[in-house]
Amino acid sequence: MREYLKGFMDNMQYAEELLREFLVFRGFTNTLQSFEKELSTDIGRNFQVDKILDLVFSVYLPNYQADKLIALLNFFKQRFSSSSETVFISTLSKLEVSILRYYIVNALQSARHEKVVEFFQANGSYLLQKREDWTPWFAIPYIKNPSLDPQFRVYFSKEWFDALHLSFRNFLSEVFNGTRIPALLKISTEKNTVKYLKDGIKQLNNKLSQLQALLETKEAEILYLQSLAPSDREASVLKEINSISDLSSEASSKDDGVSSRVKDFCEPVNDSLHIGEKITTANCGESSGSTGVLDKSTVAKSSSMAGSGGQSPSKHEKSSNVLQMAHTENTIDVLGEEEFPEVKVDFQETFLGHTSRISRCRFSASGMNIASASVDGTVRIWTYDSSTPTSRNATIYCGAEIMSLDWECRSDRLLLIGTADGGIKAWNVDAKRVVCDLSTTTEFPSVLDLKCSPVEPIFVSAAASRWNGFHKLDRAGFASLTVWNMKTWKAMTVLPLGEDPPAITSLCFNHNGKILAASAADGMIHMFDMSAGLQITGWPAHDTAVSSLLFGPDETSIFSLGSDGKIFEWSLQNQGRVLWSRDCSRYCFPESLKICRHEIALDSNGKRLLVTSGSVRSPIYQVQGHTLGLRTLPHSGAITSVDWHPTLPIFITGSADHSVRVTSII
Repeated sequence: MREYLKGFMDNMQYAEELLREFLVFRGFTNTLQSFEKELSTDIGRNFQVDKILDLVFSVYLPNYQADKLIALLNFFKQRFSSSSETVFISTLSKLEVSILRYYIVNALQSARHEKVVEFFQANGSYLLQKREDWTPWFAIPYIKNPSLDPQFRVYFSKEWFDALHLSFRNFLSEVFNGTRIPALLKISTEKNTVKYLKDGIKQLNNKLSQLQALLETKEAEILYLQSLAPSDREASVLKEINSISDLSSEASSKDDGVSSRVKDFCEPVNDSLHIGEKITTANCGESSGSTGVLDKSTVAKSSSMAGSGGQSPSKHEKSSNVLQMAHTENTIDVLGEEEFPEVKVDFQETFLGHTSRISRCRFSASGMNIASASVDGTVRIWTYDSSTPTSRNATIYCGAEIMSLDWECRSDRLLLIGTADGGIKAWNVDAKRVVCDLSTTTEFPSVLDLKCSPVEPIFVSAAASRWNGFHKLDRAGFASLTVWNMKTWKAMTVLPLGEDPPAITSLCFNHNGKILAASAADGMIHMFDMSAGLQITGWPAHDTAVSSLLFGPDETSIFSLGSDGKIFEWSLQNQGRVLWSRDCSRYCFPESLKICRHEIALDSNGKRLLVTSGSVRSPIYQVQGHTLGLRTLPHSGAITSVDWHPTLPIFITGSADHSVRVTSII
């Protein structure tokens, strides 16, 4: 559902740009101004029933615009062309008769008999062609008291009007819930499909090149072994066995720290291994005493060596085991984050529009725009793709340190900004203006986090009673969790946290907006039922303050990052159970807390976890599967904020060097 909405919003924004271009080309400047005005007041409601009802009953009928009313009704009838929609056509025809009759009744009640006469003069032929009996209605302008006439009395009653209004509302709701997407919104579908296919072809070509290079290497090894004499091949194998045995003896003399390090990085989430898992897992398991499983390439290589050397089966087994031990030793050497391989970059863009340290950076819900904030109170909205329109680019001056950013994901038009002085601003990117400027209570001046519901027009703010800097997250005072209505821009309720609760540091909604997770400065994670406005559960997750949390990809787990650098994935089905963990304290060390509030970000597949860093590089941990992690390319300062594109393998990193970098990886 989320991907469908995201694609729909992409198409809608593309269609809006096309419409702007067309209006400018034709010189329809007045229409363009009206169009922009409508967009600036809209917060993302598609197919609004209330607007159609207001148009009919508050504009067309009171102003006696019969031609526009009939045109609107005919437009709706033209939208239903298939045989499966005949029931809608029949219902709409009945509603049309009632609405037109109410037009006549409304004119008579307002003593505008001339409007009734004009109506019949303009539309008499049209009405007589219909099956409904309109003949008696042609006499109604000449009846002295039509409201008392038995034939027309019911149409003058309030009950009949209320029933008509409700029936039309229900009809529109039913139609819009299952409506077809307008043709204009389908224009970008083919464009997006072609782009997706091109990206797929590029990735497949890269993978093909890698496999071809690997194949050439293996073929060269086979040719080399075949070129040796039998005695030379046997001597070569024995030399390799002795060399690897020495490595194994040396490794066995290392202290227990290496063993625990291997276990930390390679121990799978499940208790048992399965056939088909990557060789790294099997090798790491062997280093702790269990039996490993070689992949096909290793087995093939061992068999080839044994056959060419005339080895007996026992020698073949020994060679395979020793070769596997060598693979294990190599795996140990690359397990540290500082030795993770660098990401393979497809493209990279660097934004240099800030003049101070980056505090937050976020992709919009569509991924087309980026909002980045710096500690000097400046927010920049920009795009990394040259094919994306720059009409939304803007600079927002907030006058205080920016502590939180979040995009309203239903419309992709609103950006919420939370500041250290208790301010919450709503910026409309199409209108390029602040549409609402809120303030928290004076008791809670620091807005540590903001999160918009993915479904409802609401957002939640986490405010703290004081702010002493990132390195004193556990001293941020007391917490206040407020739910705000994005229609009225007023506070709806305050979520209960108990007496003198520690500051809430991070928020996240689940996919349907029914559950809100909140992390606290005392290491707790709280879960709230948003429909009831009550806390439903909670558990102690860290010994230190929790600086960031987010739901897992399947909504059955939740990730948390402590200020001590420990990362946990918690099961939501078996509360308190840790499914996966990592210690990235070498990146989230105490000194780094002076310049940033560390956070984590998951990619769209939920397989890669990106973490902020006190170093110039950030680690990217592999959450699912058992492959090794990656490292980002270096900034020239600490990495203070991270985020992933909502659908693509693209991430952003904001840095203390004032830059924001967009990286697309292969």
